[in-house]
Formats: sequence, structure tokens, C-alpha cells
Amino acid sequence: MTQTRYLRTSELAKAANVHPNTVRLYEQWGLLPPVERNPFNNYRRFTQKHLDQILLVRQALRFTWLSGDVHATVYEIIAQGVQDNLGGALELAYKLLSQVQAERAQAEAAVRYLERWVEGVPPDATTRPLRIGEVARLLDVSIDQLRNWERNNLLETPRDPSNGYRLYGPDEIGRLRVIRMLIRSRYSTMSILRMLNKLDQGETDQLRQVLDTPEAEEDALYVTDHWLTTLNDLEKGAHELIGQIEATLTQRQSEESN
Repeated sequence: MTQTRYLRTSELAKAANVHPNTVRLYEQWGLLPPVERNPFNNYRRFTQKHLDQILLVRQALRFTWLSGDVHATVYEIIAQGVQDNLGGALELAYKLLSQVQAERAQAEAAVRYLERWVEGVPPDATTRPLRIGEVARLLDVSIDQLRNWERNNLLETPRDPSNGYRLYGPDEIGRLRVIRMLIRSRYSTMSILRMLNKLDQGETDQLRQVLDTPEAEEDALYVTDHWLTTLNDLEKGAHELIGQIEATLTQRQSEESN
């Protein structure tokens, strides 16, 4: 009978590139399987399964800031790992991959819509100027959203000289449709502003790259400031998570057959 090799907290921390206190927090939060204690000194007795799990947790937590569905899938994967159901974790990892790919497809579609708009494809048949309430209903957004986009310099709206009310013509409505689609595809306000500023300066080439590349003077605080790159990295990360779980399953099967 093979004797179980126990691992210390520091060994798990080093393997996962985290502080030992993080390992203890993961245990406290239920992200790791229950840990036995040494009856003589009360030290934790981690095993290879705990090591496999903490590596899975570190890889999976990269995705938790995405949408609610992705967030839920990530914690389902971790829960399956805690229960040592790696087959279930693998199935869910493929689900996670499909969710990330769907996010990426939506982001790519928004860029293609932007590019077609820049090429001159009319996004709207509106002819008469509309007031802000009419535009809100047309685009299914709130009046506050429209005002917020203007406050953030995403567009400048002409005013009726007789009463000062905003008047949105075809150009403004077309621009708003592009803004709305990009925001709903999770591009940051800063990335959209960066792109629109270039566009307003007459630079119509490589808008995809502009949208995805923070400038030197910007503080890139959000992953959505370079959203296409982020989604590409996350798709690679999902493939890595799948490979990691598959490798663990193969190792477990090899150990059980020996």
C-alpha cells in the first residue's frame, strides 16, 4: 500500500504562487476539499488532490469578473473539483469556453457594425430630428444614459435655438447606435471615447486596433479598456483550464491502474 505524502501549506502556496494566507482563505471559503489535521501538532495535512484543486482554483478565478452566467460556471467548476468530480469539472470547463467564445463573438460583431457605419452604411432611416425622449424609446435606452454618454464626450448633440432642447438627427442617432452596441458588448467608455476621438479627427483606419489599445497617457484600469485582447487571452485561458483538468484526470487514471 502506497503511503500518502502530505504537503505543507507553504508547499501549496509556492506551487500556486500565492501567499500561505491565501491557501488558508481558500480552505475557509470552501474552495478546497476538507483538510485533515496532524493529531500530534494540528498542522494541516494537504494531499496531491488539494494541490490539484488549488491549481484549478487559480486558473478558474481568472474568469470571475465576467458576466453572471460565466461567474456561476466558474464556481460550479470549483465546486465539482472540491467534490473530486473532475469529469463534471471538465464538462463545465467546455461550457465556460463556449461562454467566453460567445462574449468574443459579440465583441467582434460590434466592431464589424462600427466598421460598416464608418464606411457609410446608413444605420437609420430617421429623417426628422428627434427629441431626447423619442431617441430613448427608439434605442431602448434611458434618458439618463443618453445624457451620461454626452457628459462623457461620446457625442455632441445640436440644440434647438428656440428652446435649447436637444435635437438628434440621423448622424447623432447613427453614432448612438454604435455607442450602444459597443457598450452592450462590454467595451469601456474610455475605449469608445478613444476610438471616437480618432474618428472625429478623420482617422478611419485601424479603428479596431484603436479601440483595443490604450494610449500612453491613459490609466488602463479596466480589462474592458482593451477588451478584444482580454477576450482573446481568456479564450486561451479556457483552453488551458481544459488541458489542466484533462491532465489531472489522466494522471489519476494512471495512478489507479498501477
